[in-house]
Amino acid sequence: MNKRSYGREPGFATRAVHGGNGVDGETGAIKRPIVMGNSYELPYDPTELNWSGTDKSLYTRNGGSNQRYLQEKLASLSNGEDCVVLGSGVAALSGLFFSLLKTGDHVVFSGITYIAVYRLLNELFNRKFQVETTLVDTSDLEAVQKAMRPNTRLVHIETPGNPTIAVSDIRAVAQIAHRGGALLSVDNTFASPYNQRPLELGADFSVDSLTKYINGHGDSLGGAIIGRKELLEPIRAQAQVNLGGVISPFNAWLIMRGSVTLPLRMRQHNENAQKLAEYLEGLPWVRFVRYPGLKSHPGHDVAASQMSPGYGGVMAFGLKGDHDTHNRFVSRLRVITSAVSLGHDESLIVFLGEKDERQYLYPPEFHGGFFRFSVGLEDAEDLMADIDQASQNLFFAG
Repeated sequence: MNKRSYGREPGFATRAVHGGNGVDGETGAIKRPIVMGNSYELPYDPTELNWSGTDKSLYTRNGGSNQRYLQEKLASLSNGEDCVVLGSGVAALSGLFFSLLKTGDHVVFSGITYIAVYRLLNELFNRKFQVETTLVDTSDLEAVQKAMRPNTRLVHIETPGNPTIAVSDIRAVAQIAHRGGALLSVDNTFASPYNQRPLELGADFSVDSLTKYINGHGDSLGGAIIGRKELLEPIRAQAQVNLGGVISPFNAWLIMRGSVTLPLRMRQHNENAQKLAEYLEGLPWVRFVRYPGLKSHPGHDVAASQMSPGYGGVMAFGLKGDHDTHNRFVSRLRVITSAVSLGHDESLIVFLGEKDERQYLYPPEFHGGFFRFSVGLEDAEDLMADIDQASQNLFFAG
């Protein structure tokens, strides 16, 4: 979105509404239409075209109209120079890694990270392409520094991290990475650009699963990488054009529509999650709660320094009970839905048991099984009442 003539830089909410939007030249509609065509009219002499080019409308795998509108908006919301939107959050992550890394490179990445990242870096890239990888607790700056090598090409972190809600210091990790000649990518999905903008804190790439908060309605898939244009051009050429990870026009349109209300939704997610975290922390049958907005979170001070105005809608908590107690609790919930994903309008909860192969990387309190809880937009009082009724007769705390 360009600076308006009224002499000030548009705020976040204004950019969420107007970014990437415009009047349709053919119909005069004030909202961008869905352009479902997969091919565009060629010029008089097409022999001069680069058939893999992305700068002109040619073929939707090279970039579609709705994708471009969405990229413009997301770059603005994250205060980035450019953006590449792909078909899913994992497509964005794998596209970043595939385009950036080569045999012999080394990657330092967080042990607390989305399972697809663990699979990509610790298994696929490691075994298939001989990319060296080191898992560390990226909230431990000394551990990050010790893991750096002369061939370290990339440091990748999530903050807050999935699923234990670990918090890493983006500014400090960026300094470590850059001193070692590496780039820093930050998965910003749990925070969203409303609460945290990694590029402003020194990161080279900000990655978002658009499926989550930015879309916000649980009805489409998408992923985005935001950063400097020079760094994103190889990703666009390789991950989008050559590997075909392009987003569908309809999904791009759905996410574009959902993103308009991102500021409003995130305020409610932030407020509800803070209330629910404080409520859960006060229950005698809750073993622990991890939420960046709680002072009990070990990374609270770091989160407060880099997240604003809130701490997102996702937390982790465990019960004082065995494996089956956790499952029975979930089965009794009536407002909160047992399902994967996060950032939807409805509250979602998933029980993560004791069999995760990365269990050794988790803090001790997580070892008895725990929930990842994505707090939705319902009335907070209804969510508390649902938790209260589900717990009846399961616990006998004095």
